[in-house]
Amino acid sequence: MFRFENENYLWALLIIPILLVLFWLAMRWRKNALSKFGESSLINKLVPDLSFNKQRLKFLLYLGAIAFTIVGLANPQVGSKLEKVKVQGVDVMIAIDVSKSMLAEDLSPNRLDVAKRLVSKLIEKLGNDRIGLIVFAGNAYLQMPLTVDYSAAKIFLKTINTDLVPTQGTALGQAIELAKENFDQEQNKFKALVLITDGENHETGALDAAEDAHEEGVVIHTLGIGSEEGAPIPEFSRGSKIGYKKDKAGNIVNSKIKEDILMEISESTDGKYFRVKGSQGEIPKIINQLKDMEKKDFEDRVFTDYADQFQYFLFIALLLLLLEFFISERSKGWYKNFNLFGTKEATVESK
Repeated sequence: MFRFENENYLWALLIIPILLVLFWLAMRWRKNALSKFGESSLINKLVPDLSFNKQRLKFLLYLGAIAFTIVGLANPQVGSKLEKVKVQGVDVMIAIDVSKSMLAEDLSPNRLDVAKRLVSKLIEKLGNDRIGLIVFAGNAYLQMPLTVDYSAAKIFLKTINTDLVPTQGTALGQAIELAKENFDQEQNKFKALVLITDGENHETGALDAAEDAHEEGVVIHTLGIGSEEGAPIPEFSRGSKIGYKKDKAGNIVNSKIKEDILMEISESTDGKYFRVKGSQGEIPKIINQLKDMEKKDFEDRVFTDYADQFQYFLFIALLLLLLEFFISERSKGWYKNFNLFGTKEATVESK
């Protein structure tokens, strides 16, 4: 199992493209400034040892050192010890709607991304509960079985998108039935299903499935995601937005949240309904509901020890800095064909 101990540090990698742009602008300004003094042959005589190629190489090495340092600070870790652990908690299955309507942008950037961020924060707040993931649209699929390995849960969560389920629709009943089947069948308690959807149910039987699940001890908390005003459903081709979904009459389809069915499902199973507004204020409320449930003892196999890998990245960063330090900016005939940005030299390197 691979993870980053401090993954928030990885956001610092965004500085790399910024530095690239700034360096390109600086080189362009310097080239234009030198060109005002005369022809390149004249400048070459005035500063015969000046090498723009060396400067580009030194900058590239410096940039690589920054990147490896940032990754090192995030501390990549590899699981080195797998053990059985005994914990006390409840089984929490999270079912996420991945139908195309979840791409509607009435919540920024879209409903599905907001749902995934919410689940990620929810995972961080869980105690010793086992967690599983289900994705559903026209059909429902088990994405990850119940486990206490929260790192694995976050990895699976990142892979969730609207292409995972080819059949379109919102099969709430199938998602509930699948969750029920993957809970412990020998006990009629310690089970919670968190159902996240815009509520556009395209099948009958969701309420019946909820009542059947409740008879086996499943408490269903529903989270409605979307707005009453609704929003059009974007359509994409090769990653680019090409328009919005239209009905048979050629009118743009406006997707609105449907809360009634979600409220009925939660009420019929002694659960709670929450409206997702994008601020993640629903998380403490869900956590409190889970904490109030009766707990059970169970064991699972998880990585309890991780080996740090940061030293390798910092070592490479140090080597790049040393190499950058010992490379002179003066022209010695090296790397004449090296061109980081594909721009022409303002000077002609000396032989």
